[in-house]
Amino acid sequence: MSQPLDPELAAWIGRSATASDVVTAAMVDGLHVTLDHDVPPVREGAAAPQGIHWLCATLKARARDIGADGHPHLGLLLPPVKLPRRMWAGSVIDFHRPIRVGDRIERRSTIRSITPKTGSAGPLVFVETGHEIHANGVLSLGERHTIVFRGPPDTSLPGKTASKADAADAPAEFSRTLRPDPVMLFRYSALTFNAHRIHYDYPYVTQVEGYRGLIVHGPLIATLLLDLAASRYGDNALKRFSFRGVAPAYGDEPLTLEARKTADGLALGAVSGDGRVITTAEAVL
Repeated sequence: MSQPLDPELAAWIGRSATASDVVTAAMVDGLHVTLDHDVPPVREGAAAPQGIHWLCATLKARARDIGADGHPHLGLLLPPVKLPRRMWAGSVIDFHRPIRVGDRIERRSTIRSITPKTGSAGPLVFVETGHEIHANGVLSLGERHTIVFRGPPDTSLPGKTASKADAADAPAEFSRTLRPDPVMLFRYSALTFNAHRIHYDYPYVTQVEGYRGLIVHGPLIATLLLDLAASRYGDNALKRFSFRGVAPAYGDEPLTLEARKTADGLALGAVSGDGRVITTAEAVL
C-alpha cells in the first residue's frame, strides 16, 4: 500500500550526480577472474562483458562520511530515508553499445522517484535512480535502478528468509550451479567499491542485520546471470536485461543459475540450494 511522500524526501527527486572513470584492462581482468573465467590477457579496445558498468565510475564517499553499515551517510548520495536497512531491489538495463577497454566513462545518476509503501514486514521506501553511462561521449547503456529501504530486523528471528517460491513455468534449458564463497563476495565488493558490511562482515550481518550469513550482492547475481547468457549466446548479445531480487542468497551456499528461451529472449533466475527463488530476470536478445 502506497503512503504519502515526506516533502523533505520529495525535494530529492531530480537531483543528479556525475562521476567519471576509464575502463582499464585490470578492471576487466578482475571481473573475469572473479567469475572464474579462463581468458587470455585483455587488450586495449577489447569489448568488456555486460555488467562491467557496475564497476565503472562508482560514486565515492570519504571515510568520514561512511555509516555503521558501510554505506555513505544518507543525505549525501541518497535521500535521508529514516529506515536503517537498504538493499538493491532490481534494475532494468538497456544496452546500446559495448563498453571497451580504454573507454572514458561518464555516469550521470538522477533520482527519478521515491515511493513509500507499507508491506507485510512494515514500512518500505523504494528509491529509483536512473543512470546514463556514456563511453567516449556516446551513450552506452541506460539503467533504472531501484533500492528498497526497510525497517530494523527482528533479531529474535535470526536468519529468517522469504518462503519458498513456486517452481518456474518451464524447466531450464541450460544452467550452472556454484557456491559464491566469501572470497568471491570480497572480490566483488572490492571491484565495485562497495563497503556494505553485509557482504563481508559475518558478525555484523548476523548479529546486527539478523541474517544467517553473508549476503550475495544483487548485482553479482545479475552479473552471473549475464555470464550464463553469454556462455550460450556470446558476450554483449543482450539488448535489454531486467532483474528483481526476491529473497537473499547466502555466501557458501549453493546457487543455481537457470535460463530458458522465450519468444524474444530469455527467462532467467537464480535458485538457492533449499529451493528458494532468489532472483528473477528477463533478457531481450
